[in-house]
Amino acid sequence: MATQPPKTNSNTETPAPGDSYVQSFARGLQVIRSFSESAPRQTLSEVAAVSGLTRAGARRILLTLQALGYVVTDGKLFTLTPRILDLGFAYLSSMPIWNRAEPVMEALVQEVQESCSAAVLDATDIVYVLRVPTKKIMHISLGVGSRLPAYCTSLGRLLLADLEDDEVRARLEASNIEALTKHTVTDIDALMAKVAQARKQQWCLVNQELEEGLISVAAPIVNKQGQMVAALNISGQANRTSAKVMQETMLPALIDAAKQVSRLL
Repeated sequence: MATQPPKTNSNTETPAPGDSYVQSFARGLQVIRSFSESAPRQTLSEVAAVSGLTRAGARRILLTLQALGYVVTDGKLFTLTPRILDLGFAYLSSMPIWNRAEPVMEALVQEVQESCSAAVLDATDIVYVLRVPTKKIMHISLGVGSRLPAYCTSLGRLLLADLEDDEVRARLEASNIEALTKHTVTDIDALMAKVAQARKQQWCLVNQELEEGLISVAAPIVNKQGQMVAALNISGQANRTSAKVMQETMLPALIDAAKQVSRLL
């Protein structure tokens, strides 16, 4: 669960292909990733267009996935099957720490009455690996495997803080930075300062930058070597919990929970 993926070319997310690069496998992953919440069922032409493949190439991959049980089709539209979850579950099952961390997070949720999430850093995004909600407070639907941009989230900024400054800047420059709310910080230098602040204080609070009315604060999960391998956060609504109140009354409990999870490593 390292927070530093392979180095990339020109600050992109795709590692430079080498002699060991298996292009057909990479194309298969492109086809799988072409399916999304907005495109759960696609025609062959749509899959080819989204994945950047020829119709013939996309067809071969889809038929292979169908033979393996990862895709079904009605003759026109292709859809992923629940078996595709096995691919993500392989990651989670290889890290049993999250089964042991869940009771800690549940206890935290009971104490602060706010949702709690754990995430890791993947290039310019955070990926949720565990989530214990109280009730829906976001318009964005989140679950295990969900991705959010690192630059405007408490989890993301804290995880970025574990990297060297040149790597932080490279990832920020590779990010699709936009003002998601009127509070979102979009200037690279200002974001670098926010990450530096998170590194210094070893926690990070983000106030309504991802979504209006949403406040979150994050604390680090570290291994025995002191490396940040994940982060834990709690999130709440600004209309009932101000940033000041969250910092003063909930952050200590969050830090304690993050330390408990760290000890489980």
